[in-house]
Amino acid sequence: MSVEPPPPESAPLPSAARNAKGEWRPPYPIRYAPLFIWPLRLAAVGRWLVSYPGFLWPINVLLLAISAVSWFLTQPDIARCTQFSADWIGQIYVRNLVLMWLYYGGYYLHLYILKREGTQGKYDANWPARNSRLFLFRDQVYDNIFWTCGVAGLIWTAYEVGTLWLYANHHIPGLEWSRHPGYFVLWLFFIPFWREFHFYWVHRLIHWKPLYRSVHYLHHKNINPNPWSGMAMHPVETMLYLSVVLIHWIVPSHPFHFLFNLQHAALGPAGGHHGFEGPILNGKLPTGSYFHYLHHRYFECNYGESTIPFDRWFGTFRDGLPEGEGAKLTEEQRD
Repeated sequence: MSVEPPPPESAPLPSAARNAKGEWRPPYPIRYAPLFIWPLRLAAVGRWLVSYPGFLWPINVLLLAISAVSWFLTQPDIARCTQFSADWIGQIYVRNLVLMWLYYGGYYLHLYILKREGTQGKYDANWPARNSRLFLFRDQVYDNIFWTCGVAGLIWTAYEVGTLWLYANHHIPGLEWSRHPGYFVLWLFFIPFWREFHFYWVHRLIHWKPLYRSVHYLHHKNINPNPWSGMAMHPVETMLYLSVVLIHWIVPSHPFHFLFNLQHAALGPAGGHHGFEGPILNGKLPTGSYFHYLHHRYFECNYGESTIPFDRWFGTFRDGLPEGEGAKLTEEQRD
């Protein structure tokens, strides 16, 4: 999940913006990135690209760095992947579980176990549900961990194993860094946009009533999400969501592009579902997605993210301001 462009002053967050239900909201409306505003303002786009927080920093660079470490330290050599074998498949599966526990668990440890941020910037003042029939084991967190690590981790690994086998046997088009360095770098910039494009349309699909009632309802049990809610999905939804990587079966790319795309999709939901508005860690880490929290709160709004303004274009956008219940941003606010 992307981090919304910051307000003019990003820290500290006010603590007195709770309504009668105890829900906290930022004192500023949700803003889209300046990329799709006409006439295009190149200076604003440039600032968005390189500022902190912005397109590159910190989330996309962090996820790219995680993918680079995974590639150089834990990824099996592509030559080993020509045949299915327990050793390299197990290597990938264990690595993916470790990443989930470090990334999702890190957010949960800081925000929910140690409670280092208290309820400052927490969208819903309540903590995850306990003794609730809505969830497996009557516990929201245990339920979410089961669906995230126990189910989504397997599907994540299956996508990776199958695609590496296809690369290794030259069944899908590849790309060499040495022959096409410019194209290689452009692919890395393109992946977050492709992720957002794909997510919006898959998300709209699973809100179609037959799919919602049989599939997506499981994710929406998390009205008050926590980090582990990010990939707490029905297996069919997880397969649809991670199908974002199928583009690599068609468009020439390097296996590293595939890895970045897959890890971006598998790890990114932790930051979009943890239930807090950044910055956290003494104001050092911008994080959270009030944009997506509103989707969990109201269900029929904010299906996409905050870079490509699909929801504004299709009339399903809520900016989070109390008087608007979906009020439109002014041109000044959009910047």
